Amino acid sequence: MPASFVPPRQVRIGDAAAFAGCTPRAIRHYHEIGLLPEPERGGDDRRRYGYEDMIRLLWIRRMADAGIALEDIREAFAEDPADAQGGDGIEAVLESVEGSLAAQEAELRRQRTAVQRMRVEGSRMGLLSDLVTDRLKGLSEGSLRQADLDTLLVTERIFGPLGAAVQATRFVALATHPALREESDRIDAAEEALDDSVAVDDPRVAQVAAERHAFESALHALIEESGLDEDDDALFEAWETSHPETRDDGENESGSDSGRVMTVSEATGKMPYDFSPARLRCMELAEGLSVLTEDEGGGNPRRPT
Repeated sequence: MPASFVPPRQVRIGDAAAFAGCTPRAIRHYHEIGLLPEPERGGDDRRRYGYEDMIRLLWIRRMADAGIALEDIREAFAEDPADAQGGDGIEAVLESVEGSLAAQEAELRRQRTAVQRMRVEGSRMGLLSDLVTDRLKGLSEGSLRQADLDTLLVTERIFGPLGAAVQATRFVALATHPALREESDRIDAAEEALDDSVAVDDPRVAQVAAERHAFESALHALIEESGLDEDDDALFEAWETSHPETRDDGENESGSDSGRVMTVSEATGKMPYDFSPARLRCMELAEGLSVLTEDEGGGNPRRPT
């Protein structure tokens, strides 16, 4: 080694920090957590760092820069300082760090893919799964409303991608039939008008429920006539083929990025619904009419309403 590279026999903490590429505060922290033994003090009561201290500091800095936690470095040194400085003592730690970094890289790729997808599909459309957005392909720009996409987002959280993809059929029909969309808006407004000022037994409640039932029947008939229900059947068949576990236990496993699919009761308890008693009664009456119709003439129990 050239003489110019031989360090002084002992240096102060500031020089040690400058050489190792850290700060005196960092070195003091290493002392506090037991990562770096505190050296003896000189006649001026200041710490003096020798050659071995500097080597250990360099090891600490390099391993920390590689993403190894200080606690793991400390444990590696504590188990066998000689092997740790030779590299063998931290093999398990390095393996763990490498696995963690690989997981972080995979997560970053997933996040980047999600961001790119939102840019391509649109900020709201891109939040939905591929199964749902594929169902909406082909619609003219602007034919879907923000509220439609928001509803699909909620449905996917509750019922998973399959449930949202089937419900997307509803919005495809509304987007391609302006008169039906207008009727849907009218009934939505009538339901919203059933606020807290309306009594549960007010005649308007039963009237709006009957209108809702009539609309849903007309919408279902249109979906059948247009062949959209056949597309739904194909969705179910493809899903059951690729997710055989859902046929065995009857549970809906979406595999969505947002986590476990909630049950309807869980979703009802967590969502900030503020329906008035009159509107809740209207929903009950409309549901009763739907059940009655299904009992009389059959229906599609798989389609979310």
